[in-house]
Amino acid sequence: MYTLKRLSMENKEEIKEVFTGVFTNAPWYDDWSDKEQLDLYICDLIGQGYSLTYGLYDEAGELIGISLGYIKHWYTGTEYIINELCIKTERQGGGAGSFFIKEIEKAIKELGLKQIFLLTDSNVPAYKFYKKNGFVECETNVAFAKMV
Repeated sequence: MYTLKRLSMENKEEIKEVFTGVFTNAPWYDDWSDKEQLDLYICDLIGQGYSLTYGLYDEAGELIGISLGYIKHWYTGTEYIINELCIKTERQGGGAGSFFIKEIEKAIKELGLKQIFLLTDSNVPAYKFYKKNGFVECETNVAFAKMV
């Protein structure tokens, strides 16, 4: 049905296609029209020595989901920090995302990692998706940002 694969810089173009296909539309509407900025961002996420990137492929061999993150060594154990996770919009709601999360959990456990950490907005469907898949909201963490 679906296959989890570890991805690398060799998969950059198909990763960019899935990423922009999801995040430039509802509910995010991110503006990735600057192709150089997009390329730099994806390279930042997948091109480092500590990067950990997974792809979910369907039975036809099409990339339908991506998880872009990195390995972080922390006092509670080594973690997988997910910066971006998505399933192609037209494939959402059919169980692919939950399958993807379960396969990622298996894969990182085999690598000796202890936990997944990620951030999402509380007003998007992803929030309920993560809660449904066993993620617990970290009530003491707060995200800060400042434009300079």
